[in-house]
Amino acid sequence: MSNPTAAAPAEPIPECPHCQKPMPLCICDSVIPIEKSRLGLLILQHPQEQDRALGTARLLARHFAKATLRVGLSWPSLSKALGQPIENASHWAVLYLGSARAADLEAEGEIVALNRKGEVADNQRALLGKLEGVVLLDGTWSQAKALWWRNPWMLKCQRVILNPAHPSRYGRLRKEPRKDGLSTIEAAAAILAGLEKRPDIAQTLNASFERMLTRYREVQAEMPELAPKPPVKDRRRGVRRGKKRA
Repeated sequence: MSNPTAAAPAEPIPECPHCQKPMPLCICDSVIPIEKSRLGLLILQHPQEQDRALGTARLLARHFAKATLRVGLSWPSLSKALGQPIENASHWAVLYLGSARAADLEAEGEIVALNRKGEVADNQRALLGKLEGVVLLDGTWSQAKALWWRNPWMLKCQRVILNPAHPSRYGRLRKEPRKDGLSTIEAAAAILAGLEKRPDIAQTLNASFERMLTRYREVQAEMPELAPKPPVKDRRRGVRRGKKRA
């Protein structure tokens, strides 16, 4: 006989078909389209990127009608990744993941073009001015590096690094491995707004990210299983307390 007092299994929480976040965390209804963007945008997401609650790649893509989001590890060429022919990959920028940092290079400006040696390139204005699109790698630091090494066609792209004036808005919710590390949507805000000389792009994307973080913090109080708090580091023992991420 069945136990009438047994708790019924909880119904699964539906996900948004666009951002793929659980519906309580979705802010798609507040996304403001960014019109007449000159630059193309290609987002390559590592298939093991699982932080859907705090991830920003799909939210970013929602803002641009022509943004391309691909999930995978490798593509034969930039054209194959985009699904359309590209004559010159050097006219596309890729956010470089090497050891070069703008602060160490004493570089000026928020967007810095590098040469093949990882040094500040000459003719910054000319190199940045000819760009037709931007490639962003979405995932943890190690996942993004795997995407870099598995797609040698990126060597043909123009390498750029960012010199952000402020740290990521993630704050304590998600620790970045480097002080200059930004979320995917913040990186897009900086590079697209800077290259197109359109501060409205940065304002729109950063405001969207702020709404996402605000929603996350609100859900933390009511549904912590959807929006867990980050593990707390025990300074006395040098370990982290809390559940481990699978």
